[in-house]
Amino acid sequence: MTHIVHPYAHRLGIIRDWKSRWFAADSKSYRENIKVDETIRRFLTKRLRGTYTSGIEIERSANELRVILSTARPGLVIGRSGENSVKLRKELAGVVHTVAPTDRRVLKFDINEVRQPETDAAVVAYMVAEGLEKRMPFRRVLKQTVEKVIAAREIEGVRIALSGRLGGAEMSRKEELKKGRIPLQTFRADIDFAHEQAYLPYGVIGIKVWIYRGNVYQDKKTPVRLAEAQAQRVKFS
Repeated sequence: MTHIVHPYAHRLGIIRDWKSRWFAADSKSYRENIKVDETIRRFLTKRLRGTYTSGIEIERSANELRVILSTARPGLVIGRSGENSVKLRKELAGVVHTVAPTDRRVLKFDINEVRQPETDAAVVAYMVAEGLEKRMPFRRVLKQTVEKVIAAREIEGVRIALSGRLGGAEMSRKEELKKGRIPLQTFRADIDFAHEQAYLPYGVIGIKVWIYRGNVYQDKKTPVRLAEAQAQRVKFS
């Protein structure tokens, strides 16, 4: 029996950095931070559905809680003159205060734009979910999405899997379409992975997306935090 690992977690510390970056002094604050992180992610995922949200990163310092949101539609999140982002920050601050009333950190909210949506697995998964919820044939959605993703210059492989009552069938099944290479066991392979759900009248359709964006080598694209750690090791050795 094979062991299946998450493509992102499989590469942590190699070509990936943690999505929550903070340090807890004791077990109590650690539990509270974990709870706050989960609440923030659940709230934003539900609140921003349809805005092509790619990722949510959380950073903590002694006096600040920073939430970094990546989205392919920043205009919908920011709103006219920034009114949507201000409202969202206030709602998020209220949610955090409900979970951790003793936390006095200042909440800051940053929004980053995803320049190429077709190269981001989370955005592609949202595209597939939108197509299925519009009652388009699932095979057409699969084929069109795969062709759109593989047409991007830096993409070397894509795989999309659907599972559930496809086409309204009585029995659930799994269908997938793959084009190019997806080397899951290569640590330096830059593989983006995401899963999403499409809510249809006859049930929920599960969506998984793998996108291979080539290999990452240390001399070219080493993450800043990893490069600093390597420099420190060389300095003190």
